[in-house]
Amino acid sequence: YCGVGCGIVVSRDKKGRIQVKGDEEHPVNKGMLCSKGMNLHYTVMDNSDRFKHPQMRWSRHHPREQVDWDTAINRASAIFKTFIANHGPDSVGLYVSGQCLTEEYYLANKLVKGFLGTNNIDTNSRLCMSSAVVGYKETLGDDAVPISYEDIELSDCIFITGANPAWCHPILFRRMEKHKAENPNVKIIVADPRVTDSCSLADLHLQVQPGTDQMLFHAIGRYLIDEGLINEEFIQAHTNGFNDYVKEVRSKSLREYAAICKVSIDDIVEAARTIGASKGFITMWAMGLNQSTSGVNQNLALIDLHLITGQIGKPGSGPFSLTGQPNAMG
Repeated sequence: YCGVGCGIVVSRDKKGRIQVKGDEEHPVNKGMLCSKGMNLHYTVMDNSDRFKHPQMRWSRHHPREQVDWDTAINRASAIFKTFIANHGPDSVGLYVSGQCLTEEYYLANKLVKGFLGTNNIDTNSRLCMSSAVVGYKETLGDDAVPISYEDIELSDCIFITGANPAWCHPILFRRMEKHKAENPNVKIIVADPRVTDSCSLADLHLQVQPGTDQMLFHAIGRYLIDEGLINEEFIQAHTNGFNDYVKEVRSKSLREYAAICKVSIDDIVEAARTIGASKGFITMWAMGLNQSTSGVNQNLALIDLHLITGQIGKPGSGPFSLTGQPNAMG
């Protein structure tokens, strides 16, 4: 249902009815389930709209009818073979999803690239995560989230932007709620034009003008630099292009940034000071940043906050792009 990837335990009661509960030993949800997970057994038991056998049309104008697996596979293979013979291997392609296991991704790529001889394989993971992919590669050199779920409980500042995990990643949000309840000094910052349920946990809500997220991140970066709230040792040892970054973020004043973002200077300063004072800083974002004509630049500007503060490569710190499906990075 979402990108969290919770573990479940499935069993049957004495009447043979399916029962579902959270796996208490699973590292992601630790026994917790959201409303969809808790009601998964109803979905599994409802076969009213589920195909139990392959369905096929012999031509576009024929009605769909039930066939056996051999007939369906042979028919699909024959169609692929005909198109490849007549138009070449690039006339066919495969579309997969982030619901596939990594091993299934591997087999699909071997089939398409190794056997059919085309690069035409795509996935909705690219559709939703391509901005984050380029952002990671441009800033960190590799397309990989550098932290894990366990870092949530090790952080003391979480910046949520372009995401509403209270609805879209509810178990992660429950973990953040629990972490903050047990550690009241943990600060939560939410940047969102809307007042979402995630704002209920926020110490600071930056109600940014839509489309100005990059300017907000640059404003925070400028204040961190101007006030010396950066890690110069980390910057010297592990980054390149810092002077260019300084020139970019100082191209506008805080007053100009505030006017563009429709966020007060006081709130920008509070966000920057909170980030600068933190020992473990995590950023979380999703489609609110990625699905944009400036999605890559927004990712770059956000990840840069980790690089100038040295809040990366250590427990409880790092950028954390939230995916829409559990194996979107597979």
